[in-house]
Amino acid sequence: MKLIWKIVIAVIVLSIIGFGIAVYWAYNSMTTIEPLDIITSDSQIEKVEKANKWLAQLQEDDKFNGAVLLVKNDSVLLKNTYGFTDASRKEKLTNQSSFRLASVSKQFTALGIMLLKEQGKLSFDDSITKFLPELPYKNVTVRNLLHHTSGIPDVYMDFPKKYKEEIGEVLTVSKMIELLAKENLPLKNQPNEKHVYNNTGYVLLAGIIEKVSGKSFEDFMKVELFDKLQMKNTRIWNLVSKTKDFSNKTASFENVLGEIIELKPGVLDGVAGDGSVFSSIDDFVIWNQFWYKNALISEETKKEAFTKPILNDGSESNYGFGWVIINEDSHWHNGSWLGAKTIIIRNEKLKNCIVVLDNSDSWNVDTIARELVKVLK
Repeated sequence: MKLIWKIVIAVIVLSIIGFGIAVYWAYNSMTTIEPLDIITSDSQIEKVEKANKWLAQLQEDDKFNGAVLLVKNDSVLLKNTYGFTDASRKEKLTNQSSFRLASVSKQFTALGIMLLKEQGKLSFDDSITKFLPELPYKNVTVRNLLHHTSGIPDVYMDFPKKYKEEIGEVLTVSKMIELLAKENLPLKNQPNEKHVYNNTGYVLLAGIIEKVSGKSFEDFMKVELFDKLQMKNTRIWNLVSKTKDFSNKTASFENVLGEIIELKPGVLDGVAGDGSVFSSIDDFVIWNQFWYKNALISEETKKEAFTKPILNDGSESNYGFGWVIINEDSHWHNGSWLGAKTIIIRNEKLKNCIVVLDNSDSWNVDTIARELVKVLK
């Protein structure tokens, strides 16, 4: 009997190992892409044509499904989509298709705060308890939240398990703030002591926008930003939005060993600020232009977004207001949530911009962006 069980266990283990190897090779083949073959003698037109064909092939090989924008010296070189709007793979993407931006949303949330500052309704150095008095973090400022230097524990994603009955089907911004106050947790570190990426902090920023403006985060961003910039396919959307769907919205999916699986929003998809923005590649042309010249924020306020913070010990952090700062001229951000993989890279001096949006849970997006740099050289 013992021998039989040993044989059964051995078969199970070998089966698991075999499946693991199969999964590894399948995953490896899906996340390995051929480099974009561009040579020095290629003309700009030839570079763009090669990039377009390369992206189309990646989509055909199930290694990418999304949209790409390439801007060089303030001129759009490539603006195109590759693939489908959702798991049914029936409807083709267009330049108006709205993608979930995941953490690329943070630069929009930060801009919402910047707009309130321009309107004289808050200061970056205000304590967050001026707007959210229920929280125990009097020494934390709005600026700390923007810079990810607050020291507030990044815990909100644990709340659905801990407070299942209180939350119900979906966690909201207001409920998140209520539960964070209830937790009454001490700071992980002193404000401005160090940079620690913090989604909870950006949800708090959405809460501050709601408190200060007297509007929902969704309505404020629509009226004060998206409508004014005529970004027709950009909006805040989650499970507590007024509408269940909207025109040109894409849905996320993933390819698991050849099976296309729909990825549906869950209990965490009622919060906003750290994510929840949807936008199209057409609208990213407008968004890129916004940062060169606009009537909504001053040059002084804009500069704050791209200034590296000085920490308490005199060292620099590289996170501005919703942007990772490479240097004085260059900044970027990427995102990943619910099958959305996104990235934006800008160089203000060269007036170059790369945007890659994907709704198929592709792990190739950052690599694709790096390869597309070749087109701009």
